[in-house]
Amino acid sequence: MTQPHIAFLGIGLMGQPMVLRLLAHGYSVTVWNRTTSKTQRCREHGAHVASTPGEAVRSADVVITMLEAGPVVHSVISAVLTELPSDALVIDMSSTRQDEALNLQKLLAARGNGFVDAPVSGGVVGAEAGRLAILVGASKTDFERCLTVLSVLGTPTWVGPTGSGQLAKLCNQLIVGGTLNLVAEALLLAQAGGADPSAVRQALRGGFADSKILEVHGQRMLDRNFMPGGQVKSQCKDMNNILMTAEQLGVSLPQAELITAVYSRLLQTHPGADHSAALLDLESHNPAVRLGSKPDQLPSESQSN
Repeated sequence: MTQPHIAFLGIGLMGQPMVLRLLAHGYSVTVWNRTTSKTQRCREHGAHVASTPGEAVRSADVVITMLEAGPVVHSVISAVLTELPSDALVIDMSSTRQDEALNLQKLLAARGNGFVDAPVSGGVVGAEAGRLAILVGASKTDFERCLTVLSVLGTPTWVGPTGSGQLAKLCNQLIVGGTLNLVAEALLLAQAGGADPSAVRQALRGGFADSKILEVHGQRMLDRNFMPGGQVKSQCKDMNNILMTAEQLGVSLPQAELITAVYSRLLQTHPGADHSAALLDLESHNPAVRLGSKPDQLPSESQSN
């Protein structure tokens, strides 16, 4: 069976390793990014580089978007509609909102195109290893149609009809954001009380408090390594989307409001830092206590963009 030709729109921290995996598995991929220089590594590994998103999708069987936010996805897809093949399947792997996914479905359905919302969790490390958790909202038919492609990138799980993938991603981000803040508080509490925070983290591994966040981002905090995997600006966007969705659904989420406030403050000071920079906000409220003695590793202003 001939592999589908893929157009991939958005080559950022996550998009680049995802494209490289598709290329490594033999897919023909045309990429587009607003900043063309970011496509260079994809080109070196065999991707075609388009100068416009319309050019990228012109001969695509599958179009994957990995863009900054819902309004950007809508703008890009709207701009390519006249050049999108009538049988192309559009898969949005960006993190947006349920209502934004449903609006995209309506836009594409009017032309006869299928649509899948398939946001991911796992960060850059997961993208590089092909171990992303992929949360899929779609009809069962469209899910089966995209399953082989998505399986190259990670583990796709159907969570419901269109829009359900984005809703599941917001659930994921709420847990991630909350856990990041709790791990920061736990490690700083250990530091303040005279315990070895590194040993405390290790002692908690394997118990009920263990998590991927404690494993990966707990170590990041101990190392004071805030170079971006997931970024503050993305986490802040997701937290605001969580609150907007909760309001639409008539649900009160008091912890989400607290977490959103943390990332809103960090957005003003460290927008491009890893979201484990929740520790920096906590330390700003506790100036007498600092986790460890290592210097902070933070992205430059150019890396933050």
